[in-house]
Amino acid sequence: MRPPVTHRLRPEWHEYFLGIAVAVAARTDCRRTRVGAVIVDVDNHIVGTGYPGTAPGRPGCLDGACPRGLADASAGILPLSAYDNCISTHAEANALLHGDRSRFTGAIYVTREPCRWCFTLIRAAGLPTAVYLSGERSRTAPEEWVLESVPAYTMVDMHSWEPVNG
Repeated sequence: MRPPVTHRLRPEWHEYFLGIAVAVAARTDCRRTRVGAVIVDVDNHIVGTGYPGTAPGRPGCLDGACPRGLADASAGILPLSAYDNCISTHAEANALLHGDRSRFTGAIYVTREPCRWCFTLIRAAGLPTAVYLSGERSRTAPEEWVLESVPAYTMVDMHSWEPVNG
């Protein structure tokens, strides 16, 4: 007979999928940040993943092909500033492009707050919920995260989300 379990053995669903998003972020092709996205259906089955990268076969940021990736704050390109000079497709967009659209019934999990355009894409794809890591953790490198602790996250009801001008 097994002894009674005195500690939690399994993460909650949000923790689980955010942890997978962290693993997906390791594949990023960006010099400035690592972002991962996981899309799940209403039954908690993964139907898509994505990370920042260029079109298949094209040189990427890690190859030195991205002006934004080569620049730094001294060039006036601050974190979370406009992405006009970036050659990559965002993690959220890649997950939406390559996922099983017929099963976009659950949520998208992202390692940082999506930008305005990605929120717009998420809503247009019909996903009812977006969940992303919040606070300082969303701005640090995934390898610095302690996944044994419960991640702080934010949930957004995409049915009521509206873009903010600016």
